[in-house]
Amino acid sequence: MSTRKADQPRVALLQGTLDLLILRTLLFGPQHGQGIARVIEQQSDKTLLVDHGSLYPALQRLEDRRWIRAEWGTSDNNRKARFYELTAKGRKQLAAEAHEWRLMAAAIARILGPEEA
Repeated sequence: MSTRKADQPRVALLQGTLDLLILRTLLFGPQHGQGIARVIEQQSDKTLLVDHGSLYPALQRLEDRRWIRAEWGTSDNNRKARFYELTAKGRKQLAAEAHEWRLMAAAIARILGPEEA
């Protein structure tokens, strides 16, 4: 996954970010891989772009951990696609990871201080 604005270079994100964002996206219901990537891009105001080389290994990793499950279905454009769904174990993991990220973000914000103009 990368972050990008038109006038900014790509920036590496901390490990685990993509997993957290996928779990959060699936909180609202089942979604296929391309749909997950699209939601992350839209909700981040096109700052976060998820490439397939990162997305599908992450989905497999989350499925192996039983945080999500997948079923074959048909997408809106009538194509066969795997739809991913959050499991009860995944919901617990999302809550734990979101809490940790909020603590870390608050700590980093304290260190950085207010944004300078």
